Amino acid sequence: MGKIVIAHGYGMGAGDHWYSAVGEEFAAEGHEVRIPNFPEPFAPEADVWLKELEEEAASGPGGVPAGETVLVGHSLGGVNVLRLLQRHDTEAEGAFAGVVFVASMSGEVGYEALAPFFTPEFDWRKIRRAAREFRVVHAADDAVTGEKTGEHVLRCVRELGAQARVTASGGHCPGSGGIRLELPDAVRLIREVLSSSGWVSADGVADVVDADEVGGSADAGG
Repeated sequence: MGKIVIAHGYGMGAGDHWYSAVGEEFAAEGHEVRIPNFPEPFAPEADVWLKELEEEAASGPGGVPAGETVLVGHSLGGVNVLRLLQRHDTEAEGAFAGVVFVASMSGEVGYEALAPFFTPEFDWRKIRRAAREFRVVHAADDAVTGEKTGEHVLRCVRELGAQARVTASGGHCPGSGGIRLELPDAVRLIREVLSSSGWVSADGVADVVDADEVGGSADAGG
């Protein structure tokens, strides 16, 4: 079976929102699931978060290899995943099975405290080689990415060859001050990646949209 690593976002923890429900669903099917708690979620240090994620994603002796591991990043957790992929030794360890970005950012969003997460600039070519599949789910009314939601999504589509699903509503999964205990869209996209790797049936996986549709949906919601 595969391994799924879920990277939480700013101000959150492993037990918050939809992380546990998604993890439990796949754990019940026999997959190894890791949901690390990154230190100081309200004052995150980019290098500390990256080190923690690398430790959770690492195969280790007798562990699940990268080629059987799916990385899921929510919000700032998605940026953490990008940074991991940029440092990943693909030649030595192989590409990850796939990546699912949930309401993530592909560039800065105006928070000075988070600037270290975007330094150095992303090497998109190297990142793309570090995983076989890329999926994105994002809401058009996401207040964090705001009017640039379309840009963030399309950058992943163009630079990573990602397949994206943009919903009309859903906020930042959840929205400001909200709680969201389930996220079926994330489950479906994870299943797409697992299906591509032959670990689950393709039944019930999500439809995806092409770059033109992503741009139209996201821009309309900004």
